[in-house]
Amino acid sequence: MLMKSATQSLTQQLCDRFAERIRSRLLAPGARLPSVRLCAQQQGVSVSTVVAAYDQLQAQGLVVARRNSGFFVREVAFSASNRAVAQLESAPAAIKSIASGLLPALPEGASGAVRREAPVDATALIRGMFQQVSTRPQPGMGVFPPEWLETSFLPAAVRKVTSLQSLQDFSLQYGDPKGDAGLRRALSQKLGAINVHAGPEQIITTVGATHALDVVSRTLLRAGDCVMVEEPGWAVEFARLDALGMRILPVPRGPDGPDLDVMARYCALHQPRLFVSVSVFHNPTGYCLSPGSAHRVLQLAQQHDFHVVEDDTYSHLAPEHATRLCALDGLQRTIYVSGFAKILAPGWRVGFMAAPADLVERLLDTKLLATLTTPALLEKAVAWCIEQGQLRRHAERIRTRLAQARARSVKLAHAHGCTFAAEPAGLFGWVDTGSDTDALAQRMLDEGYLIAPGSLFHAVRKPGTLMRINFATTQDAAFWKVFARLQGGSAAGLAGRSIQGI
Repeated sequence: MLMKSATQSLTQQLCDRFAERIRSRLLAPGARLPSVRLCAQQQGVSVSTVVAAYDQLQAQGLVVARRNSGFFVREVAFSASNRAVAQLESAPAAIKSIASGLLPALPEGASGAVRREAPVDATALIRGMFQQVSTRPQPGMGVFPPEWLETSFLPAAVRKVTSLQSLQDFSLQYGDPKGDAGLRRALSQKLGAINVHAGPEQIITTVGATHALDVVSRTLLRAGDCVMVEEPGWAVEFARLDALGMRILPVPRGPDGPDLDVMARYCALHQPRLFVSVSVFHNPTGYCLSPGSAHRVLQLAQQHDFHVVEDDTYSHLAPEHATRLCALDGLQRTIYVSGFAKILAPGWRVGFMAAPADLVERLLDTKLLATLTTPALLEKAVAWCIEQGQLRRHAERIRTRLAQARARSVKLAHAHGCTFAAEPAGLFGWVDTGSDTDALAQRMLDEGYLIAPGSLFHAVRKPGTLMRINFATTQDAAFWKVFARLQGGSAAGLAGRSIQGI
């Protein structure tokens, strides 16, 4: 809380607090600051103190005042894709009417390429991960707590691959552009266990799964291309594609898979080049793809000539029999992406993709332009972990521990008035709080908790009552007590609120 000080006024303390969050992007461009009265109530200061602090922020160029709306973090310029869409929307009415008359109207929220009123700022959540808001377990994090990942075999793996001679051999020259041959052989066998059949020559290693997704996008797409992405979906994917200048087509994601009718209409109207999907333990809902939906998605891909990139980041937590598009398609129009940061070692940043044979060289060219090669030492260490069975046994322990944590987190969430918008599964829970989670996020941040409001997982941000929780970090009753104490004020402010970030 703000405290009276001989060296710094309450006004300056409040101004500095918001300024730091804006500069570190914990408050995203376009985010609305709490109303003057609400902020005064939350911080225990007078209305005049808040007014003075907001005036200072405005003078520093960090916020703008909008008449009858409040104070907002200053916007950034439109990205290339937003400018392209803006130009399209300014086209003559006759052209737009012809296009709109081709097909029946799409469901609300799926009418076409997204034009953002405020940028999706996934970096706000990511920066919170690196800045360590507090030492408490963080509900909004997308990773396991460090203590869950501590093992004795990781140091052993590094020692194994760093004998003097071998260290010199692969440190003093570039490694294989596709990645360590031993790791690619181990990955080929591992993929075979889930019926994704890819030879080592079809596998390319990357600096984490996110890098693999980026390589795919840069290889197959050009600025202005349309890309279908599941919604709600991974905030980073929306932001990354937007930064590349793509036109995002949000596809509603349900328990069995993407909305196939919406996909079919997008295909007829926009000719998308790519569909990005998380088939197993979808982020943030935890949904898993059904075989029927998978077959229909692949039929659409064949009929309309687009590729599917399947992000299987959570494969280590899932049963081997789970439905995967790449297994059904045989890597014809699909590209499989995964990595080891979630389950093994976030700092090692080892990921990979398995691709159709005719795309491998193009994907490799893109990787070479960006990174030349990837770190052979860490790739060899990961290969050792796979070959020795250490990764498999470690994943089994994590799954058991996660199941226990999930049960406790669900029980606490229900006890504090929350419901689940999707059946709890995997690492994440999709929770309906009954409160404005954008407003709640600001209040929780004051208490040292970083939460992930549901608006972050949509192509167009809007206030809502959903939030994503990490089951591994929400089994602490202390968090839920703070949540319950702050929740009421957020519920009252939901109606009529403008777009707001964390």
